[in-house]
Amino acid sequence: MFSSVDISKLLLRLLVGAMMLFHGIDKMLHGISGVQQLTVNAGLPAFVAYGVFIGEVIVPVFIILGIYARIASLFLALNMAMAIFLAYGNTFLSLGKHGAPLIELPLFYFVLAIVIFLLGSGKYAVNSK
Repeated sequence: MFSSVDISKLLLRLLVGAMMLFHGIDKMLHGISGVQQLTVNAGLPAFVAYGVFIGEVIVPVFIILGIYARIASLFLALNMAMAIFLAYGNTFLSLGKHGAPLIELPLFYFVLAIVIFLLGSGKYAVNSK
């Protein structure tokens, strides 16, 4: 019948994938000039910024559908590690005005991506295992 573990994995995939997809859609609508500036400031070529479309559009769709969710979640974790490095490198341990770490959101996505990798996609996925 229904497994609470598999439903939990589905809810986790839907939440993480959908929320990250909003970030990707925003970048598709408004451009990635901010990301390009961060990559150039870090000494990387500007074209590296286009990887954000893989990490924030393609990968979330794979996670939502459960298509190679473990591999996709590793790409999401890498995307979030780069976001932390590029956007928060100098303020890694700094706190915001409400006491939370400045890297709270990308760190949250990073950890959830690792959790998806460890748990797998579950029964309710396109290529479930």
